[in-house]
Amino acid sequence: MLSRASTGFGLTALTGLLGLEKLQAAISTSSAPRPLGQPHFRPRAKHVIFCYMSGGVSHLDTFDPKPRLRELHGKPMPMKVERTQFNNNGNIFGSPFDFHPGGESGIPISDLFPYLRQHCADDLAVVRSMTSPVNEHAQGNFFFHTGFPFIGHPSAGAWSCYGLGSSNHNLPGYVVLKSGEAATPHGGVGQWSSGFLPAQYQASIVQVDADEPIRDILPRERDTVQKSRLEFIRTVDRGFAEQTRNDVEVEAAIRNYETAYRMQSAVPELCDIRGESKATKQLYGFESENPMTRAYAQQALLARRLVERGVRFIELTCLPQTPGGSQAPNPWDQHGGLEKGHQNMAHQVDQPIAGLLRDLKQRGLLEETLVIWAGEFGRTPFSQGSDGRDHNPFGFSIWMAGGGTRGGTIYGETDEFGYHVVENETSVYDLWATVLHLMGLDHEALTYRHAGRDFRLTDVHGHVWHDLIA
Repeated sequence: MLSRASTGFGLTALTGLLGLEKLQAAISTSSAPRPLGQPHFRPRAKHVIFCYMSGGVSHLDTFDPKPRLRELHGKPMPMKVERTQFNNNGNIFGSPFDFHPGGESGIPISDLFPYLRQHCADDLAVVRSMTSPVNEHAQGNFFFHTGFPFIGHPSAGAWSCYGLGSSNHNLPGYVVLKSGEAATPHGGVGQWSSGFLPAQYQASIVQVDADEPIRDILPRERDTVQKSRLEFIRTVDRGFAEQTRNDVEVEAAIRNYETAYRMQSAVPELCDIRGESKATKQLYGFESENPMTRAYAQQALLARRLVERGVRFIELTCLPQTPGGSQAPNPWDQHGGLEKGHQNMAHQVDQPIAGLLRDLKQRGLLEETLVIWAGEFGRTPFSQGSDGRDHNPFGFSIWMAGGGTRGGTIYGETDEFGYHVVENETSVYDLWATVLHLMGLDHEALTYRHAGRDFRLTDVHGHVWHDLIA
């Protein structure tokens, strides 16, 4: 877990200065889970899987085809060009990738995503009219995760768990999955934090391919010794919580410690995929020649296993473009060499994400699991240098699947150059308003008082995408 109230997991975390007021419940095999929060109305989705494409995917090369760019490739833009991140703006850049319709809906998807196009097009609700008020990675990541472009606010995962809790007593409600070479996106772990919400709602980072997926998760001493130590801490610190009058930060730390104790058995079991069938692993891409595909496949498979175990909000993280590549926090960020860079990234995630959707569907889990695919902004229709694209926050694409969404649909539109939105302009506020709605929560009613003000994930904005709800 990430916040100031938690410094680790397992035995090390449990032997900190703060006591375990409720240790007996933590170590008792008969203890029952705490009651969940109540939704405001009937939920369509019980879980969220967020496939975050850090760096800003080019909508023009993935889900928003613009033939006009190919017609005018190499010519100057016929409209005013807004200042970009690097302001090294060239001429019109037609997509190097072909688009073809997928499924019965005929949603056009580029050759970058053959698995999604062939198997999942009719499950996708594509939003082509996303916008962002920021044009820089760290601010963009914070804004997309929290609704604010700076550190200190709770992420969407934290808000979801604050509103609904988790149905698994032995795992946190909010989990971020990472693989060995994956770097944390610009902005750091603060984009996954609980902000001013109680710290038990922050994300837990699971390193899916490590011998110890979470630091200090494996016990360092015999169970009898550990229980004696915990009982001693409980005795010594019992009065501390009383002295603080059950301060929210103290209570959060106590709950984190309790969860950490139970995770010592739950996390290793979660990450042990030896019982998964060969066919399932093939579906996700474990047998791909690309080690990056195999690594992302492991994240995607664990996401399904977390859903099965009742975890509320799961986020997957991208790896570098190539094996052994630098740990770039923005792997989709191709300011140069876009064709090769986007090919590498799409090859990493296409089969695993398609496998995840198909696996969830055949197990009857997609109806109650909302899958989101998005990056922090899009790319320009003109080149940066000769073969890259700069940041474009004025219009870009994301998609959702499952969880009560209307598959096989397209919402919104950008102009013929894919530069600005011309129909159904929308934003991250509307995305999270819709996600909360699908989870049975009214985004205007889900508030937390902090610094004299009632805050919410959507700030003072947000409209539900009713057209995309099945």
